[in-house]
Amino acid sequence: MELHLENKVIIVTGGAKGIGEGIVLKLAEEGAISVIVGRNKADNLAVVDKVKAMGGQAFQVVAELSSNEACKAAVEAIRAEFGRIEGLVNNAGVNDGVGLQNGSYEAFVASLHKNLIHYYLMAHYALPDLIASKGPIVNIGSKTAETGQGNTSAYAASNGGRNALTREWAVELLPYGIRVNAVVVAECYTPLYDKWIKTFPDPAQKLQSITDKIPFEKRMTTAEEIANMVAFLLSDCSSHTTGQLVHVDGGYVHLDRSL
Repeated sequence: MELHLENKVIIVTGGAKGIGEGIVLKLAEEGAISVIVGRNKADNLAVVDKVKAMGGQAFQVVAELSSNEACKAAVEAIRAEFGRIEGLVNNAGVNDGVGLQNGSYEAFVASLHKNLIHYYLMAHYALPDLIASKGPIVNIGSKTAETGQGNTSAYAASNGGRNALTREWAVELLPYGIRVNAVVVAECYTPLYDKWIKTFPDPAQKLQSITDKIPFEKRMTTAEEIANMVAFLLSDCSSHTTGQLVHVDGGYVHLDRSL
């Protein structure tokens, strides 16, 4: 399927690791120009180098996304470099374990900044360019908004907000022909996931207990599978799809996990 993403400038926050890196590499395959926005320059550049080795184009901006000023500066830097923005993937975030019992006001608010508020800020500052290009927005979300997980109130609340913003922006941006969708992730193996698994006494047993509950093929979703859906939603092949929460999760959320 031809996705018609060649030379389109698409922002990917958190594009240097895990799901974000998978999205950047997939967009490179499709000929798009990914702009990685993340806090670590070395990590950003490592993925830029991977894209260049594939014969593709990529750019990076160093930004601490929990800062309003940094989000604004990142968009301004991208605008100065390219003069256009033709898509936005809000992806950066971390399941930081700020729960109801073990959290605090300060930790909860800090987590919202790390996981939700920059979704709004990046869209807000990029909006004039997205209106000009009719550039779509894809928000990456998590099952925690729908299933709960325990001891992660701030992350779950952030993901509930991501879902709500997806639907709200889809309505607000209808007059501009901008489509807004979300890809909801359940169990996808990333470096952060690997770090979490290794905190258990028997990581292999813990991982097996999780994959046993994934209905389709009893396996984790891959970053590539997430990236494939993101690329589709950014493309004009999904030209009449907006306001949708698309679950790429092997049936984890909506199928009976006793299957």
